[in-house]
Amino acid sequence: MDSRTQNRIDAWLSPAYDGETRSEIKKLEQENPADLEDAFYKDLEFGTGGLRGIMGVGTNRMNRYTVGKATQGYANYLKQSFKEVKVAIAHDSRNNSRVFAEIVANIFAANDVKVYLFESLRPTPELSFAIRYFGCQGGVVCTASHNPKEYNGYKAYWDDGAQLVPPHDKNVIIEVEKIKSLDDVKWKGGEQNITIIGKEIDEKYIEMVKSLSVYPDVCLAQHDLKIVYTPIHGTGIMVVPQVLKRYGFDNVHIVEEQATPDGNFPTVKYPNPEEKETMSIGLQKAKELDADILLGTDPDGDRVGIGVKNHNNEWILMNGNQTALLAFNYIIEARKTKGIALPNDMVIKTIVTTDMIDKIAKENNVTCYNVLTGFKWIAELIKEKEGKENYVIGGEESFGLMIGDKIRDKDAESAVAIICEMTAYEKNKGRKLFDKLIELYVQYGLYKEDLISITKKGMNGAKEIANMMQAYRANPPQKINDSEVIQLLDYQNQTNTNLQSGESSKIELPKSNVLQFILADGTKISARPSGTEPKIKFYFSVNTKLDNAANFDAKEKVLDDKIAAIINDMGLKA
Repeated sequence: MDSRTQNRIDAWLSPAYDGETRSEIKKLEQENPADLEDAFYKDLEFGTGGLRGIMGVGTNRMNRYTVGKATQGYANYLKQSFKEVKVAIAHDSRNNSRVFAEIVANIFAANDVKVYLFESLRPTPELSFAIRYFGCQGGVVCTASHNPKEYNGYKAYWDDGAQLVPPHDKNVIIEVEKIKSLDDVKWKGGEQNITIIGKEIDEKYIEMVKSLSVYPDVCLAQHDLKIVYTPIHGTGIMVVPQVLKRYGFDNVHIVEEQATPDGNFPTVKYPNPEEKETMSIGLQKAKELDADILLGTDPDGDRVGIGVKNHNNEWILMNGNQTALLAFNYIIEARKTKGIALPNDMVIKTIVTTDMIDKIAKENNVTCYNVLTGFKWIAELIKEKEGKENYVIGGEESFGLMIGDKIRDKDAESAVAIICEMTAYEKNKGRKLFDKLIELYVQYGLYKEDLISITKKGMNGAKEIANMMQAYRANPPQKINDSEVIQLLDYQNQTNTNLQSGESSKIELPKSNVLQFILADGTKISARPSGTEPKIKFYFSVNTKLDNAANFDAKEKVLDDKIAAIINDMGLKA
């Protein structure tokens, strides 16, 4: 063990830290020195979005001390930036989330900051809404989103209700890094600055979600739409049932096994609606009830996964790209049909989300912008275009949608409502949601996307991922799966290079460690290290023409086989 790690351990064994913490360190020294080293070999990084890590003792873990130091640094920056500071604070159902939220509230209050603390767990998008509603300068939600139960986290927000973007993200990091001692943290005093909030904000938030409905008459006509919903032991249970009731849906079936908020997530390995295993109980219930749609939200209520009956009447889970393109198309088409579309309507997606959305927007004369991965970039563009263009919907492939501009983060609660509305809209026409999907594929081309994540754990994991990205930059492949690589987009260097002519242009987006390979056959492959986990993600997008609905299965298999061949050719294993 190096001396710096040992010095950190020694510091945490001082009386400045509580007895339980010191006892746990001594236990690790005896029973698991490797885990102890991992817990102290570095400081848990306050990244551009906040903190996320495994809970436990140590500088590299989520605990009251790492949360406390982060909050003090953030409070210091807010007070430098604004004359008066108000913040809103929320948390999810994870173990220790309430404890962390109260620590955050107490530290802000001790720094003479006005605090609005939710009375109990609430979805992340409601926190974004509350920041805007109360005119706050910042906010925090204690959550690790869809990570396994061992994790917790801390997302920091700015005055527009969005997560931190430049220059504030880097400036907050600088202030957090200045907090060297527990004595630098104002842990208590100022409790009178805390106001507990709850149902009154729920009502305002639900009213906002209801206002997003384009066809309320269709929802009432299909009020008995058979909906199965699972909150996956998370915050969605606090709001989603009320939202669906407000939309007029009265045939909603909650997956009882997953209805109770529980940070141990007892029925799943990963509380992520992207995972088939996570949605399996809901799928079984949907089959038993012969439901019209299944929906699941992650623990902090910002991602939504859906299950539908396909053209063969088999229950399947849709991927995030399919859900996004259906939602984008619904909002664009519905606004146009109802005569409420504006000439300056715009939609926003991320660079790794299906390009089919770009085609749908273009066909309907709606501007489609592409931004870096993360809803903070969607929110930043909304702010930039405010007063000039009219934002209607944004989203990304990782099961996130943001409808309307009253919040500035992905919102599974409003997404659930709109997805149910568009399911009702299709049922009103005598067909399933999946039928609409195939119709769009015939119109715009069949796009198929897939994603694999490669995990590199431990102290060397980050280095391995960095080396992998550097190798791709230095020597981009000339061919992948027998198709020539004709274009390389390097978002870190902000260059778009034509590999045939050698000509290069500048990418007008902030720097980000992402590479994209464009192939001669229209394939797009993206490589992006995760910002919150020791993973590198590879996104694959292929497409082909679909002449008619009858050929869907055969054409889809061709694309599935093509993605498998690409993964094999690149030597990638999840």
